[in-house]
Amino acid sequence: MKNKITHVVKRTGAIVPFKKERVINAIYRAAVAVGGRDKDKAEELAEQVIEILNQKFDEKTSPHIEDIQDVVEKVLIENGHAKVAKEYILYREEAARRRDEEGRINSKLNENIPWSKVWRNLDWAVEHKLNTIELLNERVANGEFAQIVHESETLYEDDVELAAKLIIERLKDLRMVMISGPSSSGKTSTTMKLEQKLIKKGYKFKALIVDHYFFDLEFHPKDEFGDYDFETPQALDLPLINEHLSKLSHGEKVLIPSYDFKSGTRTLDATPMKLEKDEILLIDSLHGLYPDFSKDISPEVKFKLYLEPLLQMKGLDGKYIRWTDVRLIRRMLRDFAHRAYNPTQTLEHWHYVRSSELRNIIPYSNTADFIISSAMPYELCLYSHKLGKDFIEWEKKYKNDPLKTDSYERASRLAYLLKHITPVEDDSPVPHDSVLREFIGGSSIVH
Repeated sequence: MKNKITHVVKRTGAIVPFKKERVINAIYRAAVAVGGRDKDKAEELAEQVIEILNQKFDEKTSPHIEDIQDVVEKVLIENGHAKVAKEYILYREEAARRRDEEGRINSKLNENIPWSKVWRNLDWAVEHKLNTIELLNERVANGEFAQIVHESETLYEDDVELAAKLIIERLKDLRMVMISGPSSSGKTSTTMKLEQKLIKKGYKFKALIVDHYFFDLEFHPKDEFGDYDFETPQALDLPLINEHLSKLSHGEKVLIPSYDFKSGTRTLDATPMKLEKDEILLIDSLHGLYPDFSKDISPEVKFKLYLEPLLQMKGLDGKYIRWTDVRLIRRMLRDFAHRAYNPTQTLEHWHYVRSSELRNIIPYSNTADFIISSAMPYELCLYSHKLGKDFIEWEKKYKNDPLKTDSYERASRLAYLLKHITPVEDDSPVPHDSVLREFIGGSSIVH
C-alpha cells in the first residue's frame, strides 16, 4: 500500500517528515509495557493506522500528531488490544502532564541554574574564542591545543583557589566541608586538590567516605524495573550519617561502618573516628546538598561546595552543548577504565542517573556556598578521537529500538556533535593532576 502521508504537524507547529517507524515503535512500546513482545503485530497494526490516515488525508494535507495518536488508539481497541490501548492512552496522558509541567517550570525563573557563574564562564569563553565549536576547531587547526589546555586548567584552578580562600575565612566556625555535584562532575579530583591546597596552608583534614553508609543490598531501594538504585539518597543510611556528623562536629568519637560492595553487606561500628579541634571533615558525596543529608547540622559549621562542568560552547545547531552530555562521556570513559563496564552499559543506564540528579541533586545547587566549574573546553577534542566513531555506531544500534529511545537520542546528539569537532589523540599537554585525568586516565592524584 502506497502511503500518501509524507509529513506530520508537531505540537509546536513545525512540519516534519512522517516516519512509519515512529508509529510502530509507539505501539510496540505500549505492548511491551503490558508484557507483549510481538514486533510483527506492531507493524501490522501500524499498517492499519496508515490505511486510515490515507483515507482522511492526502499529499496536500498533513495530519497533526494528535490525529495520528487518535487513530492508533482506535486501531488498538478495534483489534482487541484493550490492555495495550490503555497503556498507550496512559502514556499520552503522562506525556501531556509532563509538557504542562515543563511549561509551568519554563515560565518561571529557574533558580537551579547558577546564572552568575554561567555568565562569567560565557564571558571567559568569548574572550578566549572558545564559545563555539567552529572557534575551537579553528584554534586547534592553528596548533593552539596545548594553549587551550593551559587556559582551561587555569580557569578551573582559579576556582579551586578561591574556594580554598573562602573556606579559610570561615575556619573559626567550620567543622566540615561538603563537596557535592552530579555524576562525573569531578568531585574526587577537586576534593583532593582542595585538600592539598589547604594542607599547604597549614590546615588539617580527615575524609569521610560516604559509600560506607549504604544499606545492605537486601534493604536497598529499587527502581520501577526492579533494579537496585544506587543513585538515590535513600540508598544511604541518612539518619546514621546525621548522627555521626553531629557527634563529629562536637568532637565526639563515632564508629564508622564498613561496606563490602562484593557481598552488598554493611558492617556497623567498624572504624573509630574523631575530629580534633584543629581538624576539618572533608565529605565527597553526590548528595552532600540533599537536605536530609545534614539536616541536624548547623549551617555555620559546614561549607557546601557544588561542582558542574558549566561549559559555554555552541554546536553547529546554534544550541549550547549540554553539561549532562559532557558528564555522560566522562563516566563512560571512567566506567570502562576502572569498572570494566562496556560504554553501552553506561549509556543505557544514564537515564536513571539523570532522573535521580534532577530530583535529588540539581534542585539544591542554589544552597551551595560556592560553585566550581570543572568544564574543560579542550576535552571535546579528546572525546572526538576516543568515542566519535563509537557514537555513530551506537546511534545505528538504538535507532529502531523503542525500548532504548533515551539511549538513541543521546547517542544521536553526541554522534552529530563529535563528528564536527577536530579530534586530538595526543593528551600529553593535559596535566597529570588535571580533573580530566580522573576520566581519561593518567591521574597523579586519583587512583
